[in-house]
Amino acid sequence: MRYDLVIFDNDGVLVDSEPLANAVLAAYLTELGYPTSYEDSVRDYMGGSVHRIHDTIRERHGAELPGEFDEELLVRTLAAFERELRPVAGVAEVLGALRDGGVAYCVASSSRHARIRFGHRTTGLDRWFDDGRVFSAEDVGRGKPAPDLFLHAASVMQAAPERCVVVEDSPLGVQAALAAGMDVYGFTAMTPAARLAGATRLFSDMGELGTLLKS
Repeated sequence: MRYDLVIFDNDGVLVDSEPLANAVLAAYLTELGYPTSYEDSVRDYMGGSVHRIHDTIRERHGAELPGEFDEELLVRTLAAFERELRPVAGVAEVLGALRDGGVAYCVASSSRHARIRFGHRTTGLDRWFDDGRVFSAEDVGRGKPAPDLFLHAASVMQAAPERCVVVEDSPLGVQAALAAGMDVYGFTAMTPAARLAGATRLFSDMGELGTLLKS
């Protein structure tokens, strides 16, 4: 293993949440008077924090989202997760191999802590991630594509950025990892490879990741 720390994005990498979360977001924004398709949501918001949604609506429409937007979006998203969320196929085997090999790992996500932990409990991935391995955009001043979150995770986990690899499935996440001076493996199960330009490696099946990490 040539890395001291493997940093996982959460949504779409550990849990198969992107289709659910983007469907909820698109429906809610449309309900509020900002017509948004599922494809629009994926293109504009996938991988970003909730602040990105506020900023985009403000820039495009000159309007502010309701004060209760963040909490209502979380409630609706968690309800969808409770009904349908599943872990990404093969990720438990990857985590087990890292643990058995003594390789440090963590999750660094644009999502809020409450959403990350709920998703892990719902899918059974909480056994792999104690609180010391979970980092959120809530912990830093700027979310992806800024490098702050990944640099914060590496600092807490006591790993040099150049000895870290990030596993990401969003363009914003790839940009953030590269800005942090880290290698990044782009997961193309949902995102076209062309949108993850700049990634160190690309892979489409989580079963491939273990082999990539050893190479």
